Parts: sequence; C-alpha cells; structure tokens
Amino acid sequence: MKINSLFFVLIGVLIFSSCKNQNKNEVDGIAQEDHEFTNDLIHETSPYLLQHAHNPVDWKAWSGKVFKKASEENKLVVLSVGYSTCHWCHVMEEESFEDTEVAKLMNDKFVSIKVDREERPDLDMVYQTALQLVNGTGGWPMNAIIMPNGSPVFLGTYYEKEEWKNILVKFSSEYEKNPEKMKEYATMLADGVQEVYEQPAKQLANAITPDKFVNGIKEWATVWDKQWGGNLGQQKFILPANLTMLLDYAVLQQNSEAENHVINTLNKVIHGGIYDHVDGGFFRYSTDNTWKVPHFEKMLYDNAQLVYLLSKAYKLTENKEYKSKVEETFKFLKSEMRNEDGGYFSAMDADTKGEEGVYYVWNKEELASLLSEDFILFSKYFNIEDSQVWEDGNFVLNNTISKGEFLKEFGISEEVFDEKKENWKSTLYKARQKREKPTKDFKILTSWNALLIDGLLEAYKAFGDEKYLTEAVSVFNYLKENNYKDAQLVHSYTKDSKQTEVFLEDYAFLAKSAFALYEVTLDVSYLQTSKELMDMGSEKYKSNSELFYYNVSSDLVPSIINTSDGVVPSANAIMAQNFLRLGHLEYNTDYLKKAEVMGALITGDFESHAVSYGAWGSLLLQQAYPFYEIVVVGENAKKLMSEIHKTYVVNSIIVGSTVESDLSLFKDRYDEDDTFIYVCQNNTCKLPVKTVSDGFKQMKSFGYQGFK
Repeated sequence: MKINSLFFVLIGVLIFSSCKNQNKNEVDGIAQEDHEFTNDLIHETSPYLLQHAHNPVDWKAWSGKVFKKASEENKLVVLSVGYSTCHWCHVMEEESFEDTEVAKLMNDKFVSIKVDREERPDLDMVYQTALQLVNGTGGWPMNAIIMPNGSPVFLGTYYEKEEWKNILVKFSSEYEKNPEKMKEYATMLADGVQEVYEQPAKQLANAITPDKFVNGIKEWATVWDKQWGGNLGQQKFILPANLTMLLDYAVLQQNSEAENHVINTLNKVIHGGIYDHVDGGFFRYSTDNTWKVPHFEKMLYDNAQLVYLLSKAYKLTENKEYKSKVEETFKFLKSEMRNEDGGYFSAMDADTKGEEGVYYVWNKEELASLLSEDFILFSKYFNIEDSQVWEDGNFVLNNTISKGEFLKEFGISEEVFDEKKENWKSTLYKARQKREKPTKDFKILTSWNALLIDGLLEAYKAFGDEKYLTEAVSVFNYLKENNYKDAQLVHSYTKDSKQTEVFLEDYAFLAKSAFALYEVTLDVSYLQTSKELMDMGSEKYKSNSELFYYNVSSDLVPSIINTSDGVVPSANAIMAQNFLRLGHLEYNTDYLKKAEVMGALITGDFESHAVSYGAWGSLLLQQAYPFYEIVVVGENAKKLMSEIHKTYVVNSIIVGSTVESDLSLFKDRYDEDDTFIYVCQNNTCKLPVKTVSDGFKQMKSFGYQGFK
C-alpha cells in the first residue's frame, strides 16, 4: 500500500514538523473564576480534558453520539489527543484552541473531540500508528482529521496557528468537493492500521534458543552509547524494562560488556540533570545525549520502573548511591504524587504558568545567596559555570565529575562532603518549596500504580525496609477499593469518574503485582487475585491467535494486538511472564505452553530489534536458559526468603509457605519441626537443605552461573 504517495496526490497538504524549538507561553489548566466560554468537557473528570473546558472550541468527549452528530451534519471530525503534562499540547491550546478565529472555523466546519491519551491509550495507539504510517514519526499533541466513521484522512502533531488554519480550510473544502475520494483514502489508511495490528498474530512461531537471544542483544548493542550510556541519539529515554532484561542477561551469562553498559547508564543517569538532585525523582527524558537537560515532566511509570531497576542493581553492586536514589525517589513520590487515600497520581507537569522547568532550575545569583561560602564547591560539583547555562541564565544541576576526583581536587573527606551535600539539598529544597509548583494530573491509573507496587516490592527485597512493603500493600488495597470494585476493573480512576474503559495492561500488570505480593508476604489471597485477574483478562481479550487483544473493539475502534514495548512494558509480554510464573508454581503445563507459544511468536522481532522488546526479552531469557524453582517451606520460610531476596538471582521463581499447602511446589514438603529449601530445575529437585548458602550451592551444581 503506497499510503504516502496517495496521500500527497489526493490531499496536497504538507505534513509539518512536530517539534518547534522556539519558547512559547501556555495556559496552566483552568484556574480562572470567570469564563467567557464553556464546552461539554466541563462534565469530564480528566484533568487534561478539564483544561480545555473553557476553550471557545466546542470540544466533545469521545463517544458514539458525537460521531453520529458528525454523520448527521455531514462534517469531518477533528480529533486532538494529548495529556495534561504535555508542554506542546498547552502551547497549541494557547495559540489555536483559545483563539476565537480558529475556534469559529473548527466549530463551523468540524465536530471537535478531545481525548486524554492516558485515559484512552487504545485510541492513542490506533491513531499514532496511522500517523507513523503517513509521517514516519509520532508524538503529542496528536491532531487528526477523521471521517464520521472514525477513519483518519490527516494526522500530525503540533502546528502553529496559521498552519493549523490552512489545514482546516484545505480539508473542509476538499471534503465538500471530493467526499468519495476522501472516503477511499481513509479506508486505505484504516486498513493499513488494521494490518499493522494483525501482523503479530500472523507471524510464524520461532522457538527461542540461546543463539537467537544473543543475536538480539548483539543487534541492540550496535546502538549503545559506550560513553554516556543509553542508546545513541540526540534525545535519550532511560527505558528501564530494557535495562532490567539486559542486566538479568549479564548476570546469568556473566557478560561484562552488557553489565558495564547497564551500570554505566545508571551511573550517568543518577548524576545527570534527568535526575532531580533536590526533590528526588526522574524526569521523562533527556533533550540531549548526555542526560544533562531533561524535559521536565515527572511521570509515575518512569519513576516506578526506576525504583525497581535501581533496587535490583543495588543487589548486584551494593552501590550506596542506588539505594539513596531509590529512597529519594520514593520520598518524592509519596510527598508529591500520592493522594490522601493511597493512590498515586499519573504525572507532574513540566511547566509552571507556561514556562518549562522554572520550578526546577537555578540562576547563579540565587545559588550564591543561598549557599554562601559553599557556592564555589557546589558549583564545581554541579557544573554551575557560564559554559553550562541552559537558557535565560538558568542552570540544571548536573554532576559530571566523579566523587573520588572531586574529593581529591578539593582535599576534603568523604564524610565532610556527604554532610555538605545533604545541607545543600536541604537548603535548595526549602527555597524551592517557596516557588509555585507545577500542576499534577491526579488520575489514578491501574497499570501505572501496579508498576509502582512492583518497584516498592523490589526495594523491600533489596533493602529489607518495611516501609516499602507497607506502601506496596497500601497501593494494592487502594486499587482494590477504587479501581477494582466488585470484580470490575477500570483503567483510570478519579473521584466521580465516569470512565469504564479497561485494557489488557491493567489486568496483566495488576496480576503481576498481586503475584509479587504473594511471593513476599506468602499470603495466598494475593495469589488468588492474580489468578482471577489472569482468567478474566485472558477471556476478555482473547483473539484468534495465542496473543491477546489490547482492547475491546467498538464500532469506531478496532481490536488491536500490540506487542512492542512503549514507555511501559508490552501487556502481552507481561501476560506471558505471568503464565510462566503461575505455570511453574502450579506445574500447570497449559500455562507454560501458553507462555512458550506467545514467546515463540515474538522471537523473530526480538532477534532483529531487541530494543523494542525488552519485556519479551525477560520472558525469552527464562525460556532460552534453565529456569529454577526455589521453594522454602516451614515456620521460618519468610526469614530464609528474605535472605535469598537480598541476592541477585536470575531465571527463578522464589516462593514459600509457612503452613502446609496443596499447591504443587509445596505439596508433601511441609515439616512442622523444621524449614527446608528445595531447589528444582526442569522437573528435577535436589535434596532439601536448611541454609541459603547450601541452596545456592545446589543451583551451581545444576549449572547456574549467576553468582559472582
């Protein structure tokens, strides 16, 4: 299908650049008392939609009724997709959607729909795919012109006012002159999108082998940035799922190159400007290739996954900085992103009153005043020098000198420096608290909160600090109370929310978190919830292949099968991981076979493009190499398991029971007088032992190479 050439011949409209470099002002939410305009979005609960509720554009929320209205009035639909902390979404709102001239054109000629991509990731996925087909790239804001049946005829991202007006005029007149030609094009593009999402299910199963796994890693390694970590490119995302998988591989196969890449990446990230050295927490991505200047959004999914990854990396390296960054990030999340009942918000904006990053950056005069005699020392450590100015005389705190070099150059002890650094942080934190904070998106997303549960549990395993376990249980209870009422799961929850949509990722991620809670607490009620969610998700999203649909189809939105990772892991990959773990726990051969076939369908994709299939890589690693069952049974099971959890153990399920149990891994193994560790691999078990060190010796005798 030659979508690009047909598009340009038929419509003759240029696809404009999605990213502009000049600075813009923006309107911050809807914090106004008197409003000249109010549209239907005033009835929504999404912070993003509410931000647009007083635009002169007659915005509607997505619904079948709106498309029926478009059909009856014979109008095209403008679809605008974004999210509350999206900088360029705000910019386009101020320039175009708050402009009465643009609004009149949209209201007269189109029916206009606003969508929060975090509430409706399925809609975003479909139209982003179409955008990539015609433009090669995607992003937000995503603005489309679509037919009354939902098929797109034009897609783009950010446009300046005059550009947007030209697009609106061009398409409205084209629709009046050549509606049949436009319908023909829209049908072809819609078919192209459907083909993209049907393709994974059509792929041939290709069983994973160690060679194929290594091929995938080698292909990915060609784009590793050996100096600064991460992947080569002008902008950098941390991609925790990829690094987690790579570190597992490095440990399992004692691959120093892979391990060094992960550790180098983490070290550069935690010292760079992408980490908030004052408040804690990570920003969404770096706008440069050295992690210096971030895009200043803070997202729950990034921070949740980095808590997980840094906790794992600590178990391997015992790097105290990893532990401190986990603690600081958790402190930030709990103080800034948690509601009073225990759920965690989705995001914190990059902007304050239309200016990006102003809450986070510092100028030299301010720092000198706050830090007085320590200013020179601070400046050297955090690159506060004229050549490092970001913009408008402001600096992003960014450390590129090693601690050892710094101590040697200034002749101070580590103890004195650590004390100074804490004082610097405390001083700047107090100063920053006097500033106006960026707004937050207070939606509680099931899948993202589930990722946080996983991160907190990994922190508990690594550090043994009960606060992480307590909070993980609290978040899970919140989700059960609000997002999973009466066995009905929803993707997004806010007070008085009308959202009922739910997606595969919600079932998959929450099932994974429930299982992880079971592993740590030994409470079988979590296991039952995990199995319940897996059964419900499997039934709700089943397809004609072994893979699962991401969503439930409607007249306007097709069912899609999505397999690659995005900013969160692939939901299908997490489903497969869950099947594998449950399968080993219960000796459920159907589950194990399901995981095997799902992985086989993605093996080719991983081998050729591992960078987009990190979550699948974690599954395939467990299938390409031996997998171990570590079972602890007896009164002291929790204590022994806590000791095991402090060690980086790959390709294993670690479960226990303090009581007699009929679960397959525990059956006939309980002894009321003692506690035993059983190590099994491929349906073969060693004799029970009583100490963790003896259990690890048994793993080595099976051929496990992951211990240093």
